[in-house]
Amino acid sequence: MVGSVPSIVDFVLLLGLGFFLGLAYEDVFAHAGRKRPGGIRTFPVLAALGGVLFLFDPVRLVAFTGGLLVLGAWLLVYYREQLHGQDEDGQPDVGLMVPLLNVYAYVLGAIALALPHWVAIGTTVAVTLLFTARAKLHDLARRVEIKEIITAGEFLILTGLVLPLLPDTPVTDLTSITPHQAWLALLVVSTMSYGSYLMRRYLAVPAGGLWMAALSGLYSSTATTVVLARQARTDPAAAGQASAGITLATGIMYLRVLVIVGVFNLPLAEYLAPALLALALAGFIVAGLIYRAHRSGDEASLPAATRNPLELGTAAVFALLFIATSLGAALVMRRFGISGIYGLAAVIGVADIDPFVLNLAQGGAAGSPIPALAAAILISTSSNNLMKAGYAIAFAGWRRSLTCALSLALLAVAGAIVAIVAVAP
Repeated sequence: MVGSVPSIVDFVLLLGLGFFLGLAYEDVFAHAGRKRPGGIRTFPVLAALGGVLFLFDPVRLVAFTGGLLVLGAWLLVYYREQLHGQDEDGQPDVGLMVPLLNVYAYVLGAIALALPHWVAIGTTVAVTLLFTARAKLHDLARRVEIKEIITAGEFLILTGLVLPLLPDTPVTDLTSITPHQAWLALLVVSTMSYGSYLMRRYLAVPAGGLWMAALSGLYSSTATTVVLARQARTDPAAAGQASAGITLATGIMYLRVLVIVGVFNLPLAEYLAPALLALALAGFIVAGLIYRAHRSGDEASLPAATRNPLELGTAAVFALLFIATSLGAALVMRRFGISGIYGLAAVIGVADIDPFVLNLAQGGAAGSPIPALAAAILISTSSNNLMKAGYAIAFAGWRRSLTCALSLALLAVAGAIVAIVAVAP
């Protein structure tokens, strides 16, 4: 820290991080056609020099700044010469990574001596990973469409600008849910779905069908059921694999629900955890058995994700569903009490259960005990499973979907039994 005497550990860390950075630097440029400044010897020296100059005047940083200016002047001369050359691809060599890494190696000395060790370690590892993964990052940048970047920018605006401005007090007596809570719920669900969307769209996932079904379960197990059931109808040989994928996506749904609840209501999540984890495990086991029994058949596959869950239209629909669910739960609670919430859970399971689950987790059924809220959530998941079983039968036919429909029905019955046990005296 500033004002304290550095220890031998600080200097060992400083030299070690400089060595680590230089090792990665030389490995990346091992096949380059010409020598570039910096490396496994230069970076530790620069880090040590930056650290010593920092100690001369840790308050005004006169010596440290002077050393940085000298290094910058030398790197400027190098960069001007570099502009006349070409890189490995025959393009003008205008990259800034070499000068920036040399400057970072120098600044690393002050970071290691003035700040907590985790700062120096974290920044060095991050810099190294970004530098060594440049080829993959450039390839990713070429694959990402401009509309994806625009959508992500809109999401950052909605998160960093809109969310802090929304009031955190109820705007109506009909519900205790505030606009801030509603928007936060939207962002949490959208972020989980967006992560699944990115992995399905841009990563080459091994094991094809089952892995894609698992990722799609993070997005929507209902949508996964419809897509795989349709594929089972058009390709009977893949019916068994489709059943395994649908059951696996349903198992993932329980984990998704647990994460969503845990973000907003940790005591409720802790109460639900044994039941949801057991149901998820049951889904995984059944999916594995189905997959093993039909392993010789064609591999069911899901198409690449095409609709971004962060698009404003999708977000608006979810927000409206959340508000409608919140108002409905409040009215039902006032009129019928917790028994009405159970009935609403059974009805709402035929649609999207996320708004309902989030509403309960955020206090939408104020005054209800945790066991009752847990039972309502379990009822909604069971109802949703029955709906998915109906979808599988409707889109794939009885013969091709019988195994899948029975699996979903059994999970629904198990969830209902657990719900009854949860509120039993």
